[in-house]
Amino acid sequence: MNESRRGFVKKAALVGAVATVGVVGAQAGTSGSKGTNGVVVGKSKKKEITYTKTQAWEDYYKSAL
Repeated sequence: MNESRRGFVKKAALVGAVATVGVVGAQAGTSGSKGTNGVVVGKSKKKEITYTKTQAWEDYYKSAL
């Protein structure tokens, strides 16, 4: 009984590893052909705002020093 379980686990791990390698290889082939080096370039016209000066941020920066 234990031998069959071990055999199943070994086969399942092997199949999972082979599938993972196949997926990673397929993704590497498609992303490399575009020449963007993995960088996603969007077409949005909105300006991205990553920081807005507020009192909460000022308090945070003062306490972090």
